[in-house]
Amino acid sequence: MTASVEEPLDSGLVASLRGLDRNGRLLFITRILRMFGYGSLAVVLVLYLAGLGLDAVTIGLILTLTLVGDTVISLFLTTSADRIGRRRVLIAGSLLMVAAGVVFALTSWVPLLILAATIGVISPTGNEVGPFLAVEQAALSEAVPDVRRTPTFAWYNLVGYLATATGALAAGFAIQALLGFGLGAVDSYRVVVGSYAVVGLVMAAVFALVGPAVESPPVDPADAADGIRRRFGLGRSKDIILRLSLLFSLDAFAGGFVPQSLMAYWFSLRFGAEPALLGGIFFGANILAAVSSLSAARIAARIGLINTMVFTHLPSNILLILVPLMPNLPLAIVCLLLRYSLSQMDVPTRQSYVIAVVEPGERSAAAGVTGIARTTGAAISPSLSAPLVASAGFASVPFFLAGGLKIVYDLLLYRAFKSRPPGGEAARAEPRRSDPPRT
Repeated sequence: MTASVEEPLDSGLVASLRGLDRNGRLLFITRILRMFGYGSLAVVLVLYLAGLGLDAVTIGLILTLTLVGDTVISLFLTTSADRIGRRRVLIAGSLLMVAAGVVFALTSWVPLLILAATIGVISPTGNEVGPFLAVEQAALSEAVPDVRRTPTFAWYNLVGYLATATGALAAGFAIQALLGFGLGAVDSYRVVVGSYAVVGLVMAAVFALVGPAVESPPVDPADAADGIRRRFGLGRSKDIILRLSLLFSLDAFAGGFVPQSLMAYWFSLRFGAEPALLGGIFFGANILAAVSSLSAARIAARIGLINTMVFTHLPSNILLILVPLMPNLPLAIVCLLLRYSLSQMDVPTRQSYVIAVVEPGERSAAAGVTGIARTTGAAISPSLSAPLVASAGFASVPFFLAGGLKIVYDLLLYRAFKSRPPGGEAARAEPRRSDPPRT
């Protein structure tokens, strides 16, 4: 009697999406909720703070302290998640969103805003902040086979970008409608800020439904005895994660010069763009980012994760430099949208690469440490770029700094890791007939 040979698992995009279990679907729902909230907040946050009477330097300080606080909180939560429970960490992060949204909506007192920005979870960029991304990715890696990880992360990023786009569009139209009904500008912005707290509350309820299968597998006793692992959740993979973290922090530092909230402010100052138009711009930008994220899985299957990260990122950074050089609003929008059609292909590939090169029990920590490195890098630049954007003579400088530094990051990443593909990628390079049968 011959043993049956299991068919290779279909790692295609459609199969990966259909193969999600209940936990995977719930994690996708929380991603959608959160990114909707981030997208809506990014359109109005700087406009709201400016409407409260804060000057550019204070706004930049608040944005920086928001990201610094997110970094400190994320460092504790993500490196502890595999030990104290991933679901508990996700619920705690959701409640911090609620607290920050409530405070921002109810007060204009700068010290209290700074406190809420530091200890709460607020996204001034429209991108992920807090512990969610790292812990959700680690949890998803328990819910999907390794061969489906990159396409699953591509879908995960796609739904996030679609949600961010929808949030930006909804915020723009909601503000325009509220203004049309006679509500003041600041009060209109405040409605959107308050809705951010509601999103956090709903997320906490959904995370409570996630099952225990997403938790970390048992830790090897030898690794558990290691002091570095006890403190940071990393064992054998600490060296490569350190190198990746340094590079990712450079990329994020560059991107922090032009987060979506400051881009919206720049379009408002430079071209007089109305809130509804700003919502439409970033709706289109995030739709294109979603499509590019999904395309990344197919490209990575052909040329590899590192090549996809670098060769799609370089032209997008050139386009970023060109945005402020455009002579009118339509051309600036076109340039920005072209940039977003390429700029996010490195995101699911970067996330998959980090997960692939570490042990399963280190995934939350690895994603968390690299994510914290990105947040740390991004925390510094807004305090530098906000005054520049508000200054007519230097408003374009943040775009040049962001694009130029990102190009440096791409070249350094390629040089350091082009010869180090993850193990699964190397295996896929072999002819299928040489693969041992799976039982």
